Amino acid sequence: MTKEFAVPPVIFPSGGSPVAPGASNMQQRRVPTAPFQPPRPSNSGIPFMSFDMGPATTASFGPIGVGGPALSSSANFDDEEPLLDELGIHPDQIWRKTKSILNPFRVNPAFYKDSDLSGPIFLYLSLCLFQLLAGKIQFGVILGWIVVSSIFLYIVFNMLAGRNGNLDLHTCTSVVGYCLLPVVIFSAVSLFVPQGGPVRFVVAGVFVVWATRACTNLMVAVADGGEEHRGLIAYACFLIYTLFSLLVIF
Repeated sequence: MTKEFAVPPVIFPSGGSPVAPGASNMQQRRVPTAPFQPPRPSNSGIPFMSFDMGPATTASFGPIGVGGPALSSSANFDDEEPLLDELGIHPDQIWRKTKSILNPFRVNPAFYKDSDLSGPIFLYLSLCLFQLLAGKIQFGVILGWIVVSSIFLYIVFNMLAGRNGNLDLHTCTSVVGYCLLPVVIFSAVSLFVPQGGPVRFVVAGVFVVWATRACTNLMVAVADGGEEHRGLIAYACFLIYTLFSLLVIF
């Protein structure tokens, strides 16, 4: 009785040489390639990549001239506003308002009709910097007092003015922040004044009166209904800037 043995057939690849049955699967296995890549040509080892320049790609460029491709009108930045104007920061306006505070007898209220907060933030950072040079880290305290003082003066003014008052919180915060300039100057001067003695309190009183007068004149001029209550408004402003001066003294 004869036995039949299952002999695998011999596979001849395209080269023409016989291959062993166990090695046929290894040579016919394809090398994995990256996705979205074209197949390699058989006569070259360098992959060929084609780029389809459709109408959507060439639509953003203008005609090709001597200097190269010209961008379309959508990429023209000549008509764009400066970055500071887009952020609402006007250095010339901040300088005019700050220079107006330097003379407490001639404060120009016309500059403060258009209120902003960029100048008060700059004065706030300046006061914090001088306090830091004096060895006091009071960033959060000064910011909290500015917010509380603005809300306090806003409530006091509108209660005194009644229906005639047209002061908003944004304008009040701007005025309180700009009138902080004398306190900032006092914090810079206090770095060179001895710690003890009455000289420090006398200098602080001068700068507090300066800031109080400037803030009172601006509050009465910017908003309506505060002329007849000038004394009470001045008292509220005096309390506010006395608190800031106490931060500098102690």
